Amino acid sequence: MKESNVILASISQADGGKKNRPAIILRELPTYGDFLVCGVSTQLQHCSKDFDEIISPQDPDFKSSGLLSKSLIRLGFLAVLPRASIVGSIGSIGKDRHHRLLKNLADFLLKNC
Repeated sequence: MKESNVILASISQADGGKKNRPAIILRELPTYGDFLVCGVSTQLQHCSKDFDEIISPQDPDFKSSGLLSKSLIRLGFLAVLPRASIVGSIGSIGKDRHHRLLKNLADFLLKNC
């Protein structure tokens, strides 16, 4: 597993249950090698403008992502996962998109500091 991989992982849901869902590895964290990931959803209406990203079949990295349909990359749905929670990799996003996601998240975290 590496940064920018699109994975399937067991992620906690708002109702407390767990569900295997797609996510993107944003960063591998130090010490234990856990991963900071963001969830991927087909619920496009939850898009937060200038924060989340939509990936669609017209995008150059859509095919390599392994996703099946237009999807929302949700920076507001973060999790830290141990390797054992990852079922497997289905693809990867492009370097430019990965960088944009990290920048959007960093800019948000540093806003008004």
